Amino acid sequence: MKLLEGKTAIVTGASRGIGKGIATVFAQHGAHVAFTYSSSSEAAEALENELQSFGTKVKAYKSNAANFEAAQQLAADVLEDFGQIDILVNNAGITKDNLLMRMGEEDFDKVIEVNLKSVFNMTKAVQRTMLKQRKGSIINMSSVVGVKGNAGQTNYAASKAGIIGFSKSVALELGSRNIRSNVIAPGFIETEMTAKLGEATVAQWRAGIPLKRGGSPDDIANACVFLASDLSSYITGQTLHVDGGMLT
Repeated sequence: MKLLEGKTAIVTGASRGIGKGIATVFAQHGAHVAFTYSSSSEAAEALENELQSFGTKVKAYKSNAANFEAAQQLAADVLEDFGQIDILVNNAGITKDNLLMRMGEEDFDKVIEVNLKSVFNMTKAVQRTMLKQRKGSIINMSSVVGVKGNAGQTNYAASKAGIIGFSKSVALELGSRNIRSNVIAPGFIETEMTAKLGEATVAQWRAGIPLKRGGSPDDIANACVFLASDLSSYITGQTLHVDGGMLT
């Protein structure tokens, strides 16, 4: 059963990792997918070609969600190319980890700008279209770190906690127009990024998780499908923890 048949989704930061997983599973479920990337045009082109094999419309856009004008332009381009915007997944994000005493102002500002301001930019950009349609699902990617904090990640934790507060407020503002706003808080998800940590570190992470494994991009993507589809039509303002029980 294709749960997203006929719906159009924007997924930011989708050329690799979790974003790529979301774009792929969305296309498998019948969604038309507009996805963004920041620099890796080869990976984006390869993904665009790959996803078109599922028989839906797929298009990659080079766009910086942290830039307000670029976000506005992206939404306008997607609306012109696809005719509607039903789902927004704000997934673009970066880390610049360091202990607070060593963290420069620039590293704090950059992480807030890319991770948190991008969510404001993109939500503003699609809001008018969703209001007009009187429907929409906004899914914002937070993190287990945004809920419980993590030493060496004050900037990242602040950005991801901010996403939760922002999303709850959007849910209250737009609920009467049938626009839903929810958050996914992933735990330890195994991607190209975590592969660089080394086997011993990864094994240590896995051992501390009740389900005794790291998550996969598909684990996050499947939760996104649920929140994007009509199966979750009475769910808004919520944070779904997809973390193998890390916060239990």
